Amino acid sequence: MKSMWIVSLTLSLTLGIALLGWAGFKAEPDAATGDVQALIEAAYINGAFNDLDTKSMRNGFHPEFAIFSAKGEELSKYPIDTWIEGIEKRKAKPDFDPAAQKWDYEFKEIDVTSGSATAKITLYKDSKLVYTDYLSLLKFDSGWKI
Repeated sequence: MKSMWIVSLTLSLTLGIALLGWAGFKAEPDAATGDVQALIEAAYINGAFNDLDTKSMRNGFHPEFAIFSAKGEELSKYPIDTWIEGIEKRKAKPDFDPAAQKWDYEFKEIDVTSGSATAKITLYKDSKLVYTDYLSLLKFDSGWKI
């Protein structure tokens, strides 16, 4: 009876440890996920925020990209060219301070399925959450584009 109890306890502990290990397991990101993250960091995080690198934005965003938002019952569209023009105007101002453009960010999720991807990113300014952005990407012959 005692030996059965020990076997049962041993199996229960082994199973419990195995389940805990499995629950904490995170697979290494595959190449596509890494490519998507690198593109978002270059074109979006550093292009639009930290470095204001409009060349990287043009490389990483599709030319027909636009930010869409609701205005009442209307759909508002902010095209990539308008966004880039605004950044270039800000950078050209004499009081422009590149050091004031630094943002922290966190990838909350990246999901890649074949030639489509989505990413959820949070952006922080002075340790305060400012944006939670959801980006959609497609893989073209030339590579991934936001």
